[in-house]
Amino acid sequence: MFHTDCAAREVVDHVTSRWGVWVLISLQRNDLRFYELRESIQGISEKMLAQSLRALVKDGLVWRRVEPTTPPQVTYGLTEFGREVGEPLAELFGRITRRLSPGSAG
Repeated sequence: MFHTDCAAREVVDHVTSRWGVWVLISLQRNDLRFYELRESIQGISEKMLAQSLRALVKDGLVWRRVEPTTPPQVTYGLTEFGREVGEPLAELFGRITRRLSPGSAG
């Protein structure tokens, strides 16, 4: 089950990466453009956001839509699989936030 060749292990690594979890939580409410997603996740660089999104799109958790405008507008959202995986993460974040004192939660 935890063999290095296990496809699920790679997806779990992407989901639980430093930024993957925040991307999935951020996309729970709305589809977002790249810059909106970057602004919603404080501390993430454009490079790390792009890498995280690329992995999550490849894994089938996030979809990507490019509008043929100048410059192109790129929007991201959760697939059904991404919603299934992201919901418990958002719930976990909510539970932790509620347990912390009001001044220490983000």
